[in-house]
Amino acid sequence: MVSKHSRQQGGFRVNQTNDRANTRRITGNIFKGSIGNLIEWYDWYVYSAFAVYFSSEFFPKGDTTSQLLNTAAIFAIGFLMRPLGSLLMGRYADRHGRRAALTLSITVMASGSLIIALTPGYSTIGIFAPIILVLARLLQGLSLGGEYGTSATYLSEMASSGRRGFYSSFQYVTLIAGQLLALGVQIILQQVLSEADMHTWGWRIPFVIGALGALAVLWLRRSMDESEQFTKMEKKSRESAGTLRALMKYPKAVLTVVGLTLGGTIAFNTYTTYLQKFMVNTVGLPKETVSWINFTALLVFVVLQPIAGMLSDRIGRRPLLMAFGILGTLFTVPMFLLMEQTKSPMVAFLLMMVGLIIVTGYTSINAIVKAELFPTEIRALGVGFPYAITVAVFGGTAEFIALGLKNIGSESLFYYYVAGCIAISLITYWRMGETSKESRIEAELHSKKSVS
Repeated sequence: MVSKHSRQQGGFRVNQTNDRANTRRITGNIFKGSIGNLIEWYDWYVYSAFAVYFSSEFFPKGDTTSQLLNTAAIFAIGFLMRPLGSLLMGRYADRHGRRAALTLSITVMASGSLIIALTPGYSTIGIFAPIILVLARLLQGLSLGGEYGTSATYLSEMASSGRRGFYSSFQYVTLIAGQLLALGVQIILQQVLSEADMHTWGWRIPFVIGALGALAVLWLRRSMDESEQFTKMEKKSRESAGTLRALMKYPKAVLTVVGLTLGGTIAFNTYTTYLQKFMVNTVGLPKETVSWINFTALLVFVVLQPIAGMLSDRIGRRPLLMAFGILGTLFTVPMFLLMEQTKSPMVAFLLMMVGLIIVTGYTSINAIVKAELFPTEIRALGVGFPYAITVAVFGGTAEFIALGLKNIGSESLFYYYVAGCIAISLITYWRMGETSKESRIEAELHSKKSVS
C-alpha cells in the first residue's frame, strides 16, 4: 500500500518535471523568436553602421556631411515603410498566427540585405545605384515594421505569468545584440581591411552575412510553437482579427502607444544610431575608436535590459517609464553639450552610458506595456501599427533632422528637440495606469481557466 506521503512526494516530483519541461519549452520558443529578431535588427543596423563607408559608393562625390545626409534620408525612407509593414504583418499575425508572420518577415529582410550587397556603385550604374538602394531599404522597412509588433506579441504571450517583463525584455536584448553584431563585424573588418578596401567592397560583406543569417533563422522559426492565446482565440474573435475597425474600438490604448513611444524612439535612435556619427562628425574621434566605444556601451546596455525587465515584474512598469521621462528630459541637453567639448574617448563612453541607462527605463519594458493594452485578436496590430507610425515620423527622422541642423550650423537645437519629445512622453507616463495590474493578457488567461 502506497502511503499518502509517498503519493505527495511522487506528485511533487511530477510537478517539478512538468515545470522544468514547461520552462524549457518557453525558453526554446523565446530563443527562436528572439534570434530572428536579432538578425532582423542586425540587417537594419548594418546600414547605419557602414553608412560612413558606402555613402560615397552610392552617391556623387561631395563633402562627407552631404553624403551622410543622403544615406540618412534613405534610412528615414525605410522607416516610412514600417507602418505599412506593421499593418500588413500585424493583420497577418492576428489572423494566421504569430509564427507564420515572423517567418514571412525574416524572408523579406533577407531579400533586402542581399539586394544591397549585390548592387553596383554610382560610378558603375549611375542614378540606378541609389534607386535600388531605396527599393531594398523599403523592403527592409516593410519587414521590420511587421517584426516589431509580432515579435513583441509573441514574446509577451509565450512568457509565463509574473515573468512577462523579464521575458519580453529580450526583444530589446536581441535588438541591441543585432546592433552589437553589426558593430562587431565592423570592428573586425576595420582590423583586417584597409580604409580603401572598406570603402570600395568591404562594406558589402556584412550584408551578405545578414542574408545568410536570415536563411538560418527561417529554418529555426518553422519549428516554433504557436502561442496559447492565439490558438485558443474564439471563432467569433477570429472573424474581426487584425482589422483597423477592431483596433479603433481601443482609441485610448492606441493613443497611449503613440505617447509612450514618442520620446522613447527618439531617445533610443539618438543615443545609439546617431551618437556614432556624432562622435565622428562633431566630436572628431577616429572611426575605429568610436566603434569600440559603441560596442562596449551597447554590451553593458544589453545586460541592463533583463535586469530592468525583472524589476518591472516586481515594482510595475510605470515607475521605470517615469524614471526615463524625468531623467531624459533633464539630462539630454547637458549630455550632448558636454560631449561636444570633449576629446577623451573615456568621457565620451561615460556620457553615452548615461544616455543608455536613462533610456533603459523605456527599452526594457515598452514591448510588454503595449502588449498588455490589447486583446488577442488585435494585439499584434495594436502593438505594431501605432508604434510604427510614431517611429516613422519621429524615430526615423531623428538622424536626418540632426544632420540637417548641423548642416546649417544649428546642431544644438536638436538636443532640445529630443528633450522636448521625451517631456511629451513623460505626460503620457504620468497619466497612464499600471499595465501589469490591468493586463489584458492575464485577464484573458484567467477568464479561459475559469470557463474550463
